[in-house]
Amino acid sequence: MANEKLIVCSFYKYVDLKKAVKDISKFQIKHKAFCKKVGIKGTILIGNEGINASISGTREQITEYVAELRKLKVFDKVDFKETFANENPFNKLIVRIKKEIVGLGKFPDISNTGKYLSPKKFNKFVEKKDVLIVDARNNYEHKIGKFENALTFDIETFREFPQVVSELEKHKDKKIVMYCTGGIRCEKASAFLKENGFKNVYQLEGGIINYINQYHESTDSKFKGRCFVFDERLSIPSARTSEVITKCEQCHIPCGDYIHCANTSCDELVIMCSECREKMNNTCSKECRNELSRKAEKIAT
Repeated sequence: MANEKLIVCSFYKYVDLKKAVKDISKFQIKHKAFCKKVGIKGTILIGNEGINASISGTREQITEYVAELRKLKVFDKVDFKETFANENPFNKLIVRIKKEIVGLGKFPDISNTGKYLSPKKFNKFVEKKDVLIVDARNNYEHKIGKFENALTFDIETFREFPQVVSELEKHKDKKIVMYCTGGIRCEKASAFLKENGFKNVYQLEGGIINYINQYHESTDSKFKGRCFVFDERLSIPSARTSEVITKCEQCHIPCGDYIHCANTSCDELVIMCSECREKMNNTCSKECRNELSRKAEKIAT
């Protein structure tokens, strides 16, 4: 991993940003200008409740960005999680002001979140009989990778999470350990659970990315499959020899790789092996492949 050229850096911080910078609009403009100057790409969401970002660049660019962000005292202890890529997984820079830096549609007290468990403590903790592991991610994410014995929900967006909390009511007597990709969703989700009467709530510190960074070389990893990420890579391996838990939707051989259907009127997420990807011209079906061909012919004429 460490020999690859580009750094993909993800981080978040719940903080009263308006109080810290006084004028969020001016901060957005200045921050975007700095990112462009340095050459950073990715998505940075800012709002009254803080910052949520996933960016990419060379080691020098990321180092310069981190140093600049930490000039603001409220960001001096932000946890920057890193993964790697051979090609830039972002094709542009977005710095946007949002009402929520991660959309739940609810605003629980973030100072009252679930207790943090380091990856090492998480591994030991989940072996207890009175513990329930809860995946706070969307269905297409946990489809290709999840922790052993985790409870997953059939939701397509994080905003649907409050609607499925009722499924946890029968487990109120258990210790609930939540996880998501980088930790930001669990901050809100665990706080939401506590506001709804759940007392023993925990969360995996730094999420799956922090976990697989620490267990990438280990045989003790409890995460199976691949980790979905919200950039052009779509997923990253969870270990040097990742266990595949899904199959190609065309030929049904073991495969854990997603593609976006190249037919832009579809853009469906599908699991597809490299051979079928070539055969289907990066589309999800014969219908989409034919439509893509017709579009290409129309452009050519």
